[in-house]
Amino acid sequence: MKIIHMISGGDVGGAKTHVLSLLAGLNKTETVHMVCFTEGDFAKEARQLGIPTTVISGNNLRNTKKRILAMIRHDGYQVMHCHGARANMMGQMLRKKAQIPVISTIHSDYRLDYLGRPLAALTYGNINKWVLPKFDAWVGVSDGMRKLLTTRGFDPQRIYTLYNGVDFSVERKTLPRKQVLASMGFEEENVVFGIAARINPVKDMTTLVRAFAKAQKKCPNIRLAIAGEGEEEAAIKALVKELCAENTVHFAGWVKDIDSFYHALDVNCLTSLSETFPYALTEGARMKCATISSEVGGVPYLIDDGLNGLLFKPQDVEALSAHMVRLAEDAALRQSMGEALYEKTKRDFSLDAMICKQKSIYETIIRRAARPKNVRDGVVICGAYGKGNSGDNAILNAIVGQLRSIDPDLPITALSRDPTETRLCANVDSIYTFNLRQIGKRMKRTKLYISGGGTLMQDATSTRSLVYYLYSIRQAAKKGCRVMLYGCGVGPISKAKNRRRAAKTLNRYAEVISVRDLYSKDFLNELGVTKPELHLTADPALLIDPPESDELHNYLRHCGIERDKHYMMLAVRPWEGFDAKIDVFVHTAEYAYQKYGLIPVLYCMEPNRDELAAKAVAQRLKIPYLLLKAGSNGEEILTLVRRMSLVVSMRLHTLIFAAGQNVPMVGVVYDPKVSGFLDYLEKPHYIALETAESNKLFELIDAALSEENSKNDNVDRLRTLAAENGVLAQKLLK
Repeated sequence: MKIIHMISGGDVGGAKTHVLSLLAGLNKTETVHMVCFTEGDFAKEARQLGIPTTVISGNNLRNTKKRILAMIRHDGYQVMHCHGARANMMGQMLRKKAQIPVISTIHSDYRLDYLGRPLAALTYGNINKWVLPKFDAWVGVSDGMRKLLTTRGFDPQRIYTLYNGVDFSVERKTLPRKQVLASMGFEEENVVFGIAARINPVKDMTTLVRAFAKAQKKCPNIRLAIAGEGEEEAAIKALVKELCAENTVHFAGWVKDIDSFYHALDVNCLTSLSETFPYALTEGARMKCATISSEVGGVPYLIDDGLNGLLFKPQDVEALSAHMVRLAEDAALRQSMGEALYEKTKRDFSLDAMICKQKSIYETIIRRAARPKNVRDGVVICGAYGKGNSGDNAILNAIVGQLRSIDPDLPITALSRDPTETRLCANVDSIYTFNLRQIGKRMKRTKLYISGGGTLMQDATSTRSLVYYLYSIRQAAKKGCRVMLYGCGVGPISKAKNRRRAAKTLNRYAEVISVRDLYSKDFLNELGVTKPELHLTADPALLIDPPESDELHNYLRHCGIERDKHYMMLAVRPWEGFDAKIDVFVHTAEYAYQKYGLIPVLYCMEPNRDELAAKAVAQRLKIPYLLLKAGSNGEEILTLVRRMSLVVSMRLHTLIFAAGQNVPMVGVVYDPKVSGFLDYLEKPHYIALETAESNKLFELIDAALSEENSKNDNVDRLRTLAAENGVLAQKLLK
């Protein structure tokens, strides 16, 4: 591969380390060239590392543009990779004529890059805000940055994550700790906290100094070392003089031997208001420092709070001070956290892993750029998305996963009532459900329109929603899309007029309909839907099976799920007749707790609707319980369900998730789709809401738990059927 990089050349800190280490590694196997707009240490160090480097200085933008364009054409570069505002501006100026993908690595929140520098913010800052959304792709140096860009409307399908990597292949030589401490005026028995960062508003060293001063009152033996320079240096020194004991804070200035600095610390600190994935933490981790950091950007992906470090909310002086006291008083905890962070950083955030991932990103970008232009491409998915229902979000995750297995580069757009929520949960582009003009334009370029999953073809909720989904199917077909109803439920449709319009639309415009249960298939036959191909499959959500990961274990811990305890999920929802059955659910939870030791987890699949119902049950419980809102994506929901010993639920998708994880379950039926699924699964452990009684539910729980160790073969059968949804979609895409 041939990649040209552009950067201003005056960069310092994490951005400098990232670019130089990345290009030095890439240069071993790929053709890379770096263009700097300033001669200085950056360019000199690049040359010393063997990175081909050209400096084009001066303010003649036309000449600069001409020279870079000549390099691209002469050497045949395939990607233009920009770093920073000045390079981004030049990248945008070159995009049309260069005719190669232009991408940018976002090293920090571009809206905060010039905080405290109003003139630079007015010029480069505003230019950067304007040009960045126009690029072909973006690389964020953390998942936190990926989420930030997504919330600002960037297409998540074109955002890539590349964590900063640390080189563990070379043994680091450091000065003796005693010698470094002596140079700071500290002694070996002191517990030394430290930070290495620019002293500017984004790093918020005001919070650090205030927290240290508070902790010092309880632990007079602690000391603070600050390495770095910046525009707030005088103000921070004045604050230290005002709040801290004399000779307990050392300003080291700009430190070249950073390894010796971290080697001297007991605790590495970071108090930033914004970060992507800071080298300050991984470099400290390499020296096995215990770590305290603000919970920003990609930091939580490195720091597992309470296990290998401690986190606090930005600007929370009290929390930071408490963390300092805790680590100051516990040497064993400092050592164990430092060791744990070292092991995780070495395993997951090495320099080799960073270089390998960047190569993969380039390959994907080049491959996507080669897709045929001016032909229909991609999928539009329409469903009940963006309404705060995590079950529907999980369905979308499953559909997207199946489509990505067909074509990893397939452009996907989901229609949603909350496009930002949908972009975040499914990593696809999203358009507001009622932005009909934009939807129509997208349909003209799209090959396949998917309606589903979930139960969209019904009028129990309202006629209006049914009319909308039928209208969308009709419009998609008229715009030239192929139309599929995907692993969905159908019915009930009660009104005669609605039944006629549904049958007419589906017969005329749908090519393939796959339904998730026998009830839906029989209902379509009853409606007279005969022209589309009709397939009995299963709900796509059955295919979600997330692997174990640190992030998901952290999610469980944040939910309050303890390793040595057992839980029962109770998922209720407001429905006619529910209020009269609250005591039944209370008695059911207490029965499971007293007989089986299962702590009830009152789970709100759709928090906006379910929370009041869950709280009504919780208020009457006389046993321990947890009340949880749904996770942000299918993986979090499935991870929680997998941790349960029993699920008792009114919500269909909670039961589907339980089935997929082979968790014993009992259904409380408020809608035929619930009993239809359990019948299809051949799991008869359910009861109608209107006839639900405590003793009957007790019997169902006993029966479900007695089958705990007998794996249901029907689950495997349904997963196989669920996979057929993707096969049917693939045929339409071809």
